[in-house]
Amino acid sequence: MDPAVATSEVATWWTICSGCRRIVRASTLLWARAQFSGGHISKSRTHPWNRSHLLDTHMKRRVAIIGTGWVGSSVAISLLHLGTADELLLHDVRAELAEGEAMDLAHGASFYPTATVRTAVVEEMVDADAVVVAAGRGGIPGQSRLDLLRENVGIISDIGGRLAGCRGTIIMVTNPVDVLTRVMRDASGLPPARVVGTGTMLDTARLRHVLGQVLHLDPHSIHAYVIGEHGDSEVVLWSGALAGGIRLRDWPQWNRHRETSLAEQVRMAAYEIIRRKGATNHAIGLVTADLVRCMLRGERRALTVSRVQEGAFELQDVALSLPAVVSMDGAAKVLEPEISPEERQALEHSADVLRRAANDIGYA
Repeated sequence: MDPAVATSEVATWWTICSGCRRIVRASTLLWARAQFSGGHISKSRTHPWNRSHLLDTHMKRRVAIIGTGWVGSSVAISLLHLGTADELLLHDVRAELAEGEAMDLAHGASFYPTATVRTAVVEEMVDADAVVVAAGRGGIPGQSRLDLLRENVGIISDIGGRLAGCRGTIIMVTNPVDVLTRVMRDASGLPPARVVGTGTMLDTARLRHVLGQVLHLDPHSIHAYVIGEHGDSEVVLWSGALAGGIRLRDWPQWNRHRETSLAEQVRMAAYEIIRRKGATNHAIGLVTADLVRCMLRGERRALTVSRVQEGAFELQDVALSLPAVVSMDGAAKVLEPEISPEERQALEHSADVLRRAANDIGYA
């Protein structure tokens, strides 16, 4: 090789490397300055406990939570651990509770990815990328989710009106989540795809956990779904369930007679937890945080979320859970999995249960 050419190539390589080192050094310096300047907790106008000066305001992923009781606080800590939100806004009708949660979460900032945690009014949340609604009264022992409906519908209607024109997706957690998802959609005026309930995501997770125990498999290796109501009329899709890529009903020594009792165990799980500790919060917090992350990252995962249906399985104007492709635009594409005639009939019954509940509160 010509020595002059070789010298030129070396010089070019050295220039590029030097540039890279300068970028790395600059990035490291900026990071260090941010770390050492952000070690205190400061208040700003709406009771924030934050490190907002560390974040580029044009790049923030803003998530809001309305309702900071058992469930809302579990959603908050799960979101922070996942690093899903750059800014987390909290609101509760009990203002001091929301402030206390914001302070408590901010004090753990050394143990999760950098994020701002502060309180906010509902009207400020219309600019969030995702708004999680966990407001309302929780269930008590012996009370069905639909029994909660009359107590929580007024709360959700009011919040929905205040979130009209919301930029992001509203995620409903408050029970009974299916009917209240419809109430929120109507009150907010948002498209059905952008008002999404956690629905049977938790029931599906419980089913996979139970099946994992029976089959001695990790739940990640099991693909089985619960659809319909998040409640007493939910439907387990046994006909399409897979374990390790094998149809569950073809699994060695699988006994179909156990299916009814296993489905009952899943259906009764919440009641059993409430009877023992008064509420369910940790698993639904993890479920909700996973749903938010899926949306904000545009992961396009098929999840059993609740939304107002517009034709899937010939269902109209009823909110219930079916697998849907979840991404940045919410749950826009609803899927129709293969189901048996018995499962189809059970799904239609579940839809009827939810329609009757909606009719009782004036949603024909």
